[in-house]
Amino acid sequence: MQLIHLFRLALLSLAILSVTPAFAADAESTPPPYYKWKIENYAINSPLNNLIGDAKRGQEIAGNQSRGNCLACHLLPIPEEQFFGNLGPPLTGIGSRQSVGMIRLHVVDQSRFNPETVMPGYYRPPSQLNRVAKELEGRTWLNAQEIEDVVAYLASLK
Repeated sequence: MQLIHLFRLALLSLAILSVTPAFAADAESTPPPYYKWKIENYAINSPLNNLIGDAKRGQEIAGNQSRGNCLACHLLPIPEEQFFGNLGPPLTGIGSRQSVGMIRLHVVDQSRFNPETVMPGYYRPPSQLNRVAKELEGRTWLNAQEIEDVVAYLASLK
């Protein structure tokens, strides 16, 4: 069991390393505003800052190795992408199985469902992050609009 856990951590490290350059490009600018969110019944029912997500942009973010990189661990119905991971569950049909609010919480902070997850908290409060490079302090993995775009995409997968 411990070997499996170490293997998962190694895979996550590779996924994180593939995303790091995107942060470096943004590091010189001011961090985008952070919007607080509230959990009710294992869901974040209100969109972050009342933003409206765009499913097409969400698909691009989910499939982009420098942003969401969801394909590192999940199967997604993106025909042009041939390679995907199987560490996490397949996300095909997720919009039929979970509410939009539950999908949002999974993307924002998966550790609220599974404290031992290797999935990054894409919009975890910056104050809860530790060992962050100085130039990345105060930043979330994805900004609020990107979160809502990914949520719109995943919710569209029926």
